[in-house]
Amino acid sequence: MSHEDKEEWNKAMQEEMKSLQENHTYDLVKLPKGKRSLKNKWVYKLKTGETSSNPRFRARLVVMGFNQKKGDDFEEIFSPVVKMFSIRVVFGLAASLDLEVEQLDVKTPFLHGDLEEEIYMDQPEGFEVKGKEDLVCILRKSLYGLKQAPRQ
Repeated sequence: MSHEDKEEWNKAMQEEMKSLQENHTYDLVKLPKGKRSLKNKWVYKLKTGETSSNPRFRARLVVMGFNQKKGDDFEEIFSPVVKMFSIRVVFGLAASLDLEVEQLDVKTPFLHGDLEEEIYMDQPEGFEVKGKEDLVCILRKSLYGLKQAPRQ
């Protein structure tokens, strides 16, 4: 990996952390007795668009939710989904009423769901707060990887 690529990935991680902080995704707390914190990892994706020749580096912090225990860390994992029939109806109405349909791309969709459960996560690798390395994150908002994230 070239030095320039490492810088781009680092920028992408910084951008993700900025987004997490702006959305008040977690607070640093001492891990309560009897509780455990989930691990996390960085997932990287190089996005190449049809309209742009510049690739976009995307880093996402993902919780290792496969370690969650039902009844302790989550209750339900059902996620509502849109059916193609519903989309066709919306497009049909828009066409018949001469309306415009716009697409919205949300960078951080899971960060808009408030968590009801008390879930703790280790501090993100490379972003541990100096002098507070013994603290963990209590999640206020949902993150990718949590079993209940799509439901939020």
